Amino acid sequence: MTLLSAEPTTGRAGRTPPVRRPAGASRAAGAAGVILPPLALIILLAVGWNVMAARMDSPLVPSLGAVADELVTLAGTGSLWMNLQVTLTRVLLGFAVAFVVAVVLGIAMGRNRYIQRFLEPAVLLGLVTPGLVKALLCVIWFGISMVNPILAVALAAAPALIVNITQGVRDVDPQLHEMAHVYRFGAWTRLRRIWLPALAPSLFTGARLGIAMAWKVIVLVEIFGMASGVGYQLNLEFSNHNVAGVLAWTIAFALVMTAIEYGVLQTLERRVSRWRKESAV
Repeated sequence: MTLLSAEPTTGRAGRTPPVRRPAGASRAAGAAGVILPPLALIILLAVGWNVMAARMDSPLVPSLGAVADELVTLAGTGSLWMNLQVTLTRVLLGFAVAFVVAVVLGIAMGRNRYIQRFLEPAVLLGLVTPGLVKALLCVIWFGISMVNPILAVALAAAPALIVNITQGVRDVDPQLHEMAHVYRFGAWTRLRRIWLPALAPSLFTGARLGIAMAWKVIVLVEIFGMASGVGYQLNLEFSNHNVAGVLAWTIAFALVMTAIEYGVLQTLERRVSRWRKESAV
């Protein structure tokens, strides 16, 4: 009797039922798993940079304290926020144009092989052409105007988006197409109810690549052909041989990118893909 009472309770298959952790503990563990690794990397890089700056003792390698002082000065004068806002506006407008064009062309290329063959060389050319060439051509053609950065960003972001959307369209379940045909869905209904939900993973992957390309191109456009923005300020700091200023603008740029990635893209991705997790339970 003692042995029987000491045996653990088992399920139908003779297995011990799993121990469930409280929801709060699992969420805390998940948050720690997301935050701690990148935080550890940032701390390691900061310590390594400060050690290198102390050993070299050169204005070409300023300490993080000097860079932080530059950031505080820029923020106090208002130049930091104004130029970040200008650059971010240009990137968002250009990316919006690229997103609309990529959704239309990507779905068309994924659905029709003749359209794909017709547009494939142009997409490939857009992928392999360096961002510097796109920036220079837009500066030459459009000069100092709003069309210049918007078109340059759109040309940089659209190819990566088109490739991902085209591949995503091919992976869509054919039964969804049959359902849309049977119920005679219109073009807008198909886009809103079928394509966008089904293409969400491809859209977010392409968006990350497109925004990364957009940031690189917008800096080049602002360096060569604009009188405002982060790229213009980087060029000024470079001309003044102020390495701390260059690093300050670069860090501010990186912080904006991090906020967009973790605060916007990943939040939207979790909300959009929530139905997939719920259906898998």
